[in-house]
Amino acid sequence: MMTEITTIVSGVLLDDETYFNLRETCQICGTPAEVVIDMVDEGIVLPLGAGPREWRFSGTMIKRLQTALRLQQDLGVNLAGAALVLELLEELEELRCLRRRLG
Repeated sequence: MMTEITTIVSGVLLDDETYFNLRETCQICGTPAEVVIDMVDEGIVLPLGAGPREWRFSGTMIKRLQTALRLQQDLGVNLAGAALVLELLEELEELRCLRRRLG
C-alpha cells in the first residue's frame, strides 16, 4: 500500500503593485520592527509614508530588506556596509543589462 504525502507551500508575491505595512513587512522578513526602522534610517529601504504607522513597503523594498538581512546574518555586515553592498549590486545589475542591450 502506497502512502501519499501532500506538501502545502505558501508564499507572498513581491511585486511593485502590492504594498505592505510595517507589521506585514516584519512578518514577511521574520525580523522585529526596530531592525526595519534602523534600515529605513540608514537609507537601505525607502518606504512610502510619513512615519512607521503610515509606511508602505513595495516588493522591491522588501527584497532589499531581505538581502540586507542576509548580508548581516551570513556575513556579519553592518548597516552601512549592507547599504554599500546593495548599491554596488544594483550598479552591477545595471551594467549587466546595458551589456546585454549592447550585444
